[in-house]
Amino acid sequence: MKIIDITPPITPSMAVWPGDTPPSREVLLDMKRGENLTLSTLHTTVHVGAHADAPSHYGVDAEAIDQLSLDHFLGPCQVVRVDAPRATGVTPAMLGASVEAKRVLIATGTYPDPERFQEDYAALSPELVDWLHEGGVRTVGIDTPSVDLFSSKDLPCHQRFLAYGMAILEGLVLRDVPEGLYELIALPLRLVGFDASPVRAILRSTG
Repeated sequence: MKIIDITPPITPSMAVWPGDTPPSREVLLDMKRGENLTLSTLHTTVHVGAHADAPSHYGVDAEAIDQLSLDHFLGPCQVVRVDAPRATGVTPAMLGASVEAKRVLIATGTYPDPERFQEDYAALSPELVDWLHEGGVRTVGIDTPSVDLFSSKDLPCHQRFLAYGMAILEGLVLRDVPEGLYELIALPLRLVGFDASPVRAILRSTG
């Protein structure tokens, strides 16, 4: 069984969405200072790195991250690579493969460096979300900071995910992952009432 880690390292140099809280570590106790153990506190946005959005992030009175079924984030998935121009939404016509799983991870290659925020990443198109929903897909992941374009204010893709009850994974690292079928494990923390959660996203393959 081969394990592929698709989670970026969380470090103080990681880029976050403009205005979000970047990762920092506060060391409360440190054995190197002669204390009996090491203890630290993490300060950051819950949308840091690879993360799952909760419907409450984009819908009033919608479900928080602790209320989502873990089935969204665990099970068979398909990695699909697309050749998408920067600052554009991926359309159904751009997919080079038929969809064979209920969880689909889309590799755009337009956000290669987690330490440098780029506003011109590719995202999804509302038409693609509609098309994936019609095909039975319930979870979509992407290798960019958002399923919507940076310039979007009304978040049409997020709103379609909300209407369809589909789940979102953002910030994945798919650069070296071949297309194909895998088992996805990307469980969010049980953060009661929160609008997102970081995940340790991995793929398992028998190949």
